[in-house]
Amino acid sequence: MFPRNPRHNPYLAVEGPAWGPGVLTRVWRWRTEIALLLLAAGAAAAMVAAMGQGLWWAAVAVVGTGAAPATVPAGRKWILRHFWCLFSRHRMQRVCMETSMHTRAGRIPLILWMTPTDSGERAFILLRAGICADDFEAFGAEIAAACCASHVRVRRHPDRAQFLTVDIVRRDPERRGAAAGAWDGGRPGATRPLEKLAG
Repeated sequence: MFPRNPRHNPYLAVEGPAWGPGVLTRVWRWRTEIALLLLAAGAAAAMVAAMGQGLWWAAVAVVGTGAAPATVPAGRKWILRHFWCLFSRHRMQRVCMETSMHTRAGRIPLILWMTPTDSGERAFILLRAGICADDFEAFGAEIAAACCASHVRVRRHPDRAQFLTVDIVRRDPERRGAAAGAWDGGRPGATRPLEKLAG
């Protein structure tokens, strides 16, 4: 039970933000997608200009350079992991808006950057006034559900209370084995429905 989570207190009403984010805030939240769109538009313009001058090899080179990472397993893994970073960033922002992890003016914690890890993603967050790391711990289940993860781990900065890291865990072999045992009821020899059908 987390007393900070209003779901556990039926007498505490959760107020929504007074207004939505401004233009600069929206640009900051979609900065990666905007940069990728500008890069794709620039590449398309360069290809059209090259083909207009009869330089077909230049267009093939641009397309090959952009598609090369997807042809090798390491490149596909890199693309997939960074896609999950973008997905998790937007989902965490949505959780902050839908819960009480925002200021009265509607400002949510600032996700400085997000990076892939061996178990999932790690978000580095700057907290606004009125929000603390305990709020993220209280809403850990909501964050995990929104990010399609198994669970999250919240770690506060040892010297600065306004900074914290949130580990979004997708791949945790030890916990997965324990969860599978709990899912099967912990009975020895218990099988899952799909295993029964396969057998």
